[in-house]
Amino acid sequence: MPTTWHEGLIRKIEPIAPDVRHFEVEIPAMQSVDFQAGQFITMDLPIGDKRLQRWRSYSIASAPDGSNILEFCIARSTEGIGSRYLFESVNEGSELRFKGPEGGFVLPDIIEKDLVFICTGTGIAPFRSMILDIKNTGKLYRNIHLIFGTRTESGLLYRAEMEQLAREMPRFRYDAVLSRQPDWSGWKGHVHQVYLEEYQTVRPDVDFFICGWSSMIDDAVANLMIKKGYGRSQIHFELYG
Repeated sequence: MPTTWHEGLIRKIEPIAPDVRHFEVEIPAMQSVDFQAGQFITMDLPIGDKRLQRWRSYSIASAPDGSNILEFCIARSTEGIGSRYLFESVNEGSELRFKGPEGGFVLPDIIEKDLVFICTGTGIAPFRSMILDIKNTGKLYRNIHLIFGTRTESGLLYRAEMEQLAREMPRFRYDAVLSRQPDWSGWKGHVHQVYLEEYQTVRPDVDFFICGWSSMIDDAVANLMIKKGYGRSQIHFELYG
């Protein structure tokens, strides 16, 4: 089947951390956008002549709510011409061309295990979508543990929202871990030490979802499977896009 492309309009751009922006994109031709929490879209940005130069994939940070608005959390990269375009060349009202949503980084229809979400930086985007979807729909769940890693407090994306969700949702726990802030009162270091300590006893009733840079994912998969002995079917991951 031919690829279907859609036109979106940027309705809101909000800085939420140093070099990180939250984008809200409306799709005027649709009354609602059908997608599953955790999926991504692929933008066709006017930054090159070849497909691989132009296409950039971003996880949807909003929950499916029946609207025609999609939200994204995008970091600026000094080496990425895609993010540079989104930071320097677009404004509220600019058009974006995209295809999707697509992707299999989604939760099961019936959640029968504890969920451990491990992420760094903008890897929090699909987990924000999943958690909000669970809350908004009243979907049954057991326990959810979000482990978010970044360098300093200024990089804690959606911190107030996650802390509020932790107060409102029974059995949802939010842990932030900082690698470069010695005066931080919470977890210090990297995400790996948190899940290795909290889930050191191997259990069949827990699933790990991981999103971030490939090196972090590689380390987490090795830690969980080789060091701890968790099954491959218990580990799900999505690379940054």
